Amino acid sequence: MTELEKPPVLAARGGCWFRGGDLEVHLGVEEDFHPSRKAHPGILVTSIHALAKRLEDNGVGVTWDDNFPGHNRFYAFDKLGNRLEFLEPVRDC
Repeated sequence: MTELEKPPVLAARGGCWFRGGDLEVHLGVEEDFHPSRKAHPGILVTSIHALAKRLEDNGVGVTWDDNFPGHNRFYAFDKLGNRLEFLEPVRDC
């Protein structure tokens, strides 16, 4: 993802915007921020097991969840305590 320049009227509010392909993420600044423990982005990935290992090798805990048929998935928390879901569709052989 690359950072986008915000319109001047919105840049004064702080935060930043990013774009990668067809996806944009807008991050804002919030006083008295508290990380969400339930709401979270679901991020589709490839090679989910390699990603989990890389995170674990760098001290990030992952929790696998097999309750989504047709997908491998796990949860992790970023350094601010936000929950992140990573998932990969299971390929039929």
